[in-house]
Amino acid sequence: MKFLKILLFIFISLTTSIKADLNENLLNQLQDGKKLIFIRHAYAPGSGDPKNFNLNDCSTQRNLSEEGRQQAKHIGEFFKKNKIKIDKVLSSEWCRCKDTAKIAFKNFSTNSFLNSFYSSKYAKNKDKQIKMLKEYIQSFKSNKNLILVTHYVLISEILNYGPSSGEIVVSDKNFNIIGRVEINY
Repeated sequence: MKFLKILLFIFISLTTSIKADLNENLLNQLQDGKKLIFIRHAYAPGSGDPKNFNLNDCSTQRNLSEEGRQQAKHIGEFFKKNKIKIDKVLSSEWCRCKDTAKIAFKNFSTNSFLNSFYSSKYAKNKDKQIKMLKEYIQSFKSNKNLILVTHYVLISEILNYGPSSGEIVVSDKNFNIIGRVEINY
């Protein structure tokens, strides 16, 4: 039994230090700039939007909960605390994404290529949005990072990864994932 406890202690020690090194490596890369930072909007309970939602009326959409608002605040604090250089913040036109961007970063602009195509109403836009996003990324020239506040469906389509609410997924301009940061609420 004592031997198992020692083995468990060694295992935990090794995996914790490896995790710390990976996080430090990711922070160094973020501080170097020139990364794409995909952020799935902060916590908004439920899935999708009501059938009659209107993109121009937040009261008809799924919105951030109080926990989601706190999570968005923590996202912004993560970037400030770690002195991560940001060129610009782009957001989907959905209110939960705009609210995440506003709470976390204050200044942002919207772009339709970051919109959700989860509902059948917007599914037809998927290919066009992906093409527009890729063209934008290829023309983006900056030594700082580009933040993209968007939805599960877009991140999973472009990076082949399913993020949690408020999760930060870092990639290069070729959409290769470099690392991830989960922000709790």
